[in-house]
Amino acid sequence: MIRHIVMFRFAEEADGRSKQENLEFARNKLLALPEVIPEIKSFEVHLNCNLNGTNCDICAIGDYENLDDLEAYRVHPAHKAVGIFMRAVAEQRAAFDFEV
Repeated sequence: MIRHIVMFRFAEEADGRSKQENLEFARNKLLALPEVIPEIKSFEVHLNCNLNGTNCDICAIGDYENLDDLEAYRVHPAHKAVGIFMRAVAEQRAAFDFEV
């Protein structure tokens, strides 16, 4: 099993919306992915409760059977669409993959 963790720090304002509006929009977009991408085994999205100025704002944690399934997720059109939005509103991104 592969666990994929990705975290973002959002701009204070982007795409005509506040950070909080974009966070909720992103959360909803991310939570819709398991319905359309069958390779996702489990998926969580969390907003940071400790916004101290250095932490990321949102994180997604997904589990995949193997690296091929993670790649299928990465190239899926629904994921790519979310990625376009995230690049428009995020100032920083970090990702980490490991075996569980």
